[in-house]
Amino acid sequence: MENGANWTDERVDRLKKLWSEGLSASQIAAQLGGVSRNAVIGKVHRLNLPGRAKAGGATSARSQKRAQIPAQSRPASFAPRTITRTVARPSGATMLKEDVEIDVLEEVQVATNNNVVVPIFKRLPLIRLTERTCKWPLGDPLKEDFCFCGNDSPDNSPYCTYHQKLAYQPSAERRRVR
Repeated sequence: MENGANWTDERVDRLKKLWSEGLSASQIAAQLGGVSRNAVIGKVHRLNLPGRAKAGGATSARSQKRAQIPAQSRPASFAPRTITRTVARPSGATMLKEDVEIDVLEEVQVATNNNVVVPIFKRLPLIRLTERTCKWPLGDPLKEDFCFCGNDSPDNSPYCTYHQKLAYQPSAERRRVR
């Protein structure tokens, strides 16, 4: 259990400085040493320290990280835009207004290329496949109309060029599709 002897004037000044810099109670406790996170929170409330909102609308690095969405996890048809919102949050018994920057995604209209060519499948049964035919399955294997693409496959590949593009995607694209 922490006692009052840990809070010297020097440690209280350092607590005030770290708190105003936006560090969390856990981070302050680790830097001060010898006090717990709860002791820091208690001391902050006893000192009636203001919330950690910065003047001019800046937010702590922690809240900015939470609002950002990594570019690689964004859908391709969305573009980021930063907006500033004023929010109220409790700090002890008082409510503080704070400007928060939020990254939002706007939907962007993407022009698609209408020149996509889908080949006409030969629809071959299993017994008619060779080393040079596409083995891409079409339909349900348990149904009578199940067949394979059957188009020519280059370089001893199991698939035609159209189905190669579907089957062989870079690993980053596969993760994005999921």
